[in-house]
Amino acid sequence: MSMSSRPAPPRSRLRAVTVVALCLGALIPAVAGAGPAGATAAPPPDESALQRRLAAFVASPGGPPGAIAVLRRDKETRIVRAGVADLATGRAPRPDDHMRIASTAKAFSGAVALSLVDRHALRLDDTLRKRLPRLPRAWGSVTLRQLLNHTSGLPDYTESPAFLRVLTADPRHRFDSRRLLDYVAGEPLRFRPGSRYRYSNSDNIAVALMAEAATGTRYEELLRKLVYRPLDLRRTSLPQGYRMPAPYLHGYDVSPPAPPEDVSEVLSASGVWASGGIVSTPSDATRFVRGYVGGALYGKQVVREQRRWIQGASEPAGPGRNTAGLAVFRYQTRCGTVLGHTGNFPGYTQLMAATPDGRRSLTFSVTSQINKTVAPARLERLRALQEDFVCALLRDGR
Repeated sequence: MSMSSRPAPPRSRLRAVTVVALCLGALIPAVAGAGPAGATAAPPPDESALQRRLAAFVASPGGPPGAIAVLRRDKETRIVRAGVADLATGRAPRPDDHMRIASTAKAFSGAVALSLVDRHALRLDDTLRKRLPRLPRAWGSVTLRQLLNHTSGLPDYTESPAFLRVLTADPRHRFDSRRLLDYVAGEPLRFRPGSRYRYSNSDNIAVALMAEAATGTRYEELLRKLVYRPLDLRRTSLPQGYRMPAPYLHGYDVSPPAPPEDVSEVLSASGVWASGGIVSTPSDATRFVRGYVGGALYGKQVVREQRRWIQGASEPAGPGRNTAGLAVFRYQTRCGTVLGHTGNFPGYTQLMAATPDGRRSLTFSVTSQINKTVAPARLERLRALQEDFVCALLRDGR
């Protein structure tokens, strides 16, 4: 019987609930800025070396069942993959397989908001008081800019005991995505807006709500109009339920000594929405990050504002040294710099990145959750491997 037709098994259900805040990146320290994953300079690996290293990572104890990387340089595309997309069938991962893109979805909400800034429908200094007066008065001075660079101080709804109780009772519960901030509406700001960095899932929920308030248009339709259509994303969507469209990369809970367990459909996407609910494919993620980082969606003035870097890291940390912009992170590696976003969710860990001009890009997807709390040593190995792929991407120029 498939997972989509039976209740979530006990181990999946327990782990899905106990790590939900981690999988969405709720617990990154207030002052973040991950340093280089490896201190030793090394030459860029060739294609055969990349394949061997990816295969070794998948085959290592506790490694993900599958991985796929898409490297794009101008019009040249290379695909490196290892393991399987589905343990039940043994088929290989493919670029058109659907997957949960986790917190890289925050780049999509950033793309919507910054496109509206470019069109003068929103301003970066617009406040929650102005756009969302129903939210607590104590949050009123928070600006769109502070939401986008995680300096807002908003309490994270995924840490709310009430939210976690609902999730514990039914991991596939269909939340009202536009009321997720109600779970923390009685809480004060964690700090004075703009004074500190703290990665919070509440930020991007508020970003999407501000976009809706400014336009009178549902966030899902704004995604279609401002992101999917301009970048020709044909296999990307923001579902509300737990089912995955076929074909898809199956995501697994890898907790040795137990065998890997399929958790692809354990959680409803409605509980993460604009902070992590998007489903896409490696191919679509490649098109997105090239256009998003390359400035295809808005003008140079907005791009300059987006790239005002502050101390802060994505969750999980990306390759090299991390700093934060507006819904984008800068990854400074031993071979050069790329911009993008990471994410993790039960069964999936993601990186999408591109050179600042968008001409070279990397999407890197593995089918298990890897972060500093669930698997810190494995995360450092993953970051080092991602840096090798960035080096290969940047070989012969940047």
